[in-house]
Amino acid sequence: MTYEQVWEVVAPATLETLYMVFVSSIIAVILGLPLAVILVVTREDGISPSSYIYNFLSTVINIFRSIPFAILIMILLGLSRIIVGKVIGPTAFIVPLTVASIPFVARLMEGYFLDMDKGLIEAAKAMGSTNSQIILKVMIPETMPMIINGIVMTIINIIGYSAMAGFIGGGGLGAVALTYGHQRSITILLWVPVILLVIIVQIVQIIGNYLNRKINKK
Repeated sequence: MTYEQVWEVVAPATLETLYMVFVSSIIAVILGLPLAVILVVTREDGISPSSYIYNFLSTVINIFRSIPFAILIMILLGLSRIIVGKVIGPTAFIVPLTVASIPFVARLMEGYFLDMDKGLIEAAKAMGSTNSQIILKVMIPETMPMIINGIVMTIINIIGYSAMAGFIGGGGLGAVALTYGHQRSITILLWVPVILLVIIVQIVQIIGNYLNRKINKK
């Protein structure tokens, strides 16, 4: 294959992968981070304990985390049809990618919140801060460097999921590697998608490290 032919196949697939990964990542963080806050706040030793809410959310998260992603895709494609009206293509696979990532984000961020110095929360309580002030002015700012790391881990995780989604109709670089690289034995179209995925992961990690350094200097 010529360079132009390779590029004609790989360029749109790269855009599809970026589209799936970043839309899914943004939605997963927007929904997963509040879930993590609720889990920490409603724990037995949280600032507003509620065993019913904590146990319910924890159980739901554990259930979704227990289902292998390949199977979860099959289950959630029906939801994709309801939400976006299709079960094939990058837009359809944003739904399972997002749903699979929300529990991951929630548990990751929950761990970061639990690792923070509890003395800061006690000090905020002693100064009369409300629960929302403790969350917005203490918990989230204090764990922001770790939250950035968690977002980077989430994006990298979804990049891996997106490649798997490409094998079953999601499009993107995973589909190119399968269709052209594996099934048609066009070796260059097996390796170019892999190299591009590695480059995307490296760029995400570099941006994450940069943001982390900027925040830690403040």
